[in-house]
Amino acid sequence: MGDKSGNPYDMDGSSFDADRYLQKLLKECSLKQIMDTESTIVRQTQTLHSDMQTLVYENYNKFISATDTIRKMKTDFKSMETEMNLLMANMQSITDFSERITDTLQETRSQLTRLSGKHQLLKKLQFLSSLPAKLKTLIEEENYQQAVQEYSHAQKVLQQYGQQPSFQGIQEDCIKILDELKERLKGEFRQTGKSAQSLTEIGELLLQLGERPSSLAKEMLECASKRLHEQIVVLQDQTDRDMIEFIDLGIEGFLKDLTLVISSYNDMFLTRHLEQEADNFEQVARLDLNEFVNRNVDEYLGLVQDRAELEIGHGDSQIILRGLDRLHRRMTAMKSLCRAVDMSKSGIDIIVNAAQQLCQTHMRSLKDHFADRLSSVRLALVSSNTASTGSASASSSQSAAGGGQSSASGTPGSGPGGLRELISNLYISTIEKVKGLMQDLLIFLQPEWSFNLKGDPKGIQCIEGIRENLLVAFLHHFCSTVNGYGNVSSTAPPTLLLVLSKVCLEMDRAGVHALTSLVDELYSLDAERSASLVHESELCTEMRDSAQLLLDSYVRVQGLHLSQMLRKSVETRDWLNCLEPRSVRAVMKRVVEEISSIELVLGELYDSSAITHGGSRTTASSDSSRKTHFSMAASKQSQFRSTWSTYTPQSQLDSSFVSNIQRLFSEKIEIFAPVEFSKVSIITGVIKICLKTLLECVRLRTFSRYGLQQIQVDAHYLQMNLWRFVSDENLIHVLLDEILGSAVLRCLEPILMEPNAVEIICERN
Repeated sequence: MGDKSGNPYDMDGSSFDADRYLQKLLKECSLKQIMDTESTIVRQTQTLHSDMQTLVYENYNKFISATDTIRKMKTDFKSMETEMNLLMANMQSITDFSERITDTLQETRSQLTRLSGKHQLLKKLQFLSSLPAKLKTLIEEENYQQAVQEYSHAQKVLQQYGQQPSFQGIQEDCIKILDELKERLKGEFRQTGKSAQSLTEIGELLLQLGERPSSLAKEMLECASKRLHEQIVVLQDQTDRDMIEFIDLGIEGFLKDLTLVISSYNDMFLTRHLEQEADNFEQVARLDLNEFVNRNVDEYLGLVQDRAELEIGHGDSQIILRGLDRLHRRMTAMKSLCRAVDMSKSGIDIIVNAAQQLCQTHMRSLKDHFADRLSSVRLALVSSNTASTGSASASSSQSAAGGGQSSASGTPGSGPGGLRELISNLYISTIEKVKGLMQDLLIFLQPEWSFNLKGDPKGIQCIEGIRENLLVAFLHHFCSTVNGYGNVSSTAPPTLLLVLSKVCLEMDRAGVHALTSLVDELYSLDAERSASLVHESELCTEMRDSAQLLLDSYVRVQGLHLSQMLRKSVETRDWLNCLEPRSVRAVMKRVVEEISSIELVLGELYDSSAITHGGSRTTASSDSSRKTHFSMAASKQSQFRSTWSTYTPQSQLDSSFVSNIQRLFSEKIEIFAPVEFSKVSIITGVIKICLKTLLECVRLRTFSRYGLQQIQVDAHYLQMNLWRFVSDENLIHVLLDEILGSAVLRCLEPILMEPNAVEIICERN
């Protein structure tokens, strides 16, 4: 700014030099530029002249207006000065008149003061003389408070001048009337049906009349207890109202009266300094009040808790909690009245109990729902079995003709797809039901409530209890229920065991994690770090153990079912009078059919991608492996012919000895070992039970030559058909070898059939 103002070539600056500016233009600019500059300067000059004229005109008008305003103000001030002079003259006149009046009334004023005092004294004497009659009138009108006030006004005068003869009669009459009033007030104080407001008013009057505070305090609490108990009785009859109306009645009735009693008791006995009582009166009175409040609050909260327990599970949880929230707000507001009693804690206890009660109700609902779903599954399985009875009767008659008997295999007529649907429905319905009930309990944690369960130790235990007593307890119930179907004494159909085992596997795989993670997220729990909460892995282990138990039971039941067919077919046949075998017995065909149907069901439920993971084979490992068993039998035949043709007890002993030696060095086969969750393992377990049963039955029978050959044909037929169901053919070989070997040992004429003839018979069947 300084450089610009000191520039001689700046027209707007104070240091502008016209000659130097002109010389500069002549030196630096052309003629056209000089002419343009001239035009610009002329135009700016005209603009400035115009602006100056406008400013002059505007300021001229303002000056004229200011002049008129000043002239008018001078005129107004002249009239105002006249009025002020007149006001001063009037004030002076008023002052003179006031002084004259004061001088005139000076003597009369002292006389008026003296007369006024006498008049007041006469009025007091008149009041004292009419006091007994007035007190009687007020008492007859039951205006006790006014009567006590009238006596209180005259009490000091009577106490001061009551010994004088003129006042003694009045005082005696008043004392007699007040004694009657005391008795009447005490009678009304003890009457039932009095409200807390009436009790308080009567207590105040008795204190003003000189009643002893210690006895009055105890009597007040006793009468208030009777009144509050009447309120409780009234609330007990309000069964037709919902929870909010019930709580509102309690707040407006019981709690309002209780609040009034507490506040009145504090004002009457605890905040006043009562000189006529002992030093420990306040302490004793406070203890009595605390005991009174505790007893009545506990009785009322017990009634509310009983009502909440009736409503929980039957009424709307939102309405119930809204009512309890109102109660908690009121109890919290009463906290300052009696600090020795934690009112808000009592309200939290009811809410926690309501949460636990709703948790128990939901637990019963879950159990009922699960029982209903299990019943639906059983009904579906029974219905499908009934539908397949007609098709199964023909094969049953064939089995009976062949010496075997059978019953339904438990395979639903709807096929494996129906089993998958049953498993899915049971799993999904259970998961969704648990999720819905867990989310329903979130109502206790809504931010709109005045209580905060997460901020209270009992509330935290309640939240953890929701997880443990509902979710975890239901999962335990789930496992114990399905385990009951897997007991030896259970009569559950085998297909139900398979369905439940698969559901338990799904729970172990995903269900338990989904439920626990949902609950931990909804209720902000950290089960991983908590020592009191059940860990997810424990629940998964329990589910998997239940699945294993059910699957083992399924194998046992199916194996025993087929074993019963085999046992009856062996026990009911006369093996000593058999004809030469021409076909495979029907029971063997039925066993293979039953195992095939089991394999069909399992193939849809378990992965069949590989043998080691539950698949079944469609080709043998080698042709020779199928014939090894019977080539061994053929090689034994010559031995049996040479050995058993010259039968002696010693030779039988040697053969048994050799067989036992071979069994010692062979691998032990666990018949009832736990099976894996795969199709091959399950079917292998069933086959082991069947063949073991057949082996034990053969050991108990005595065979003729043709009976032995029939066992040989049946064993070869089983070998031809069972190898594809197992992963290790040697297991089939070993068991069938033992069966045939036992039959040979129990045969009177141990001569086996030619292998080629056995194969022809089996292939023809």
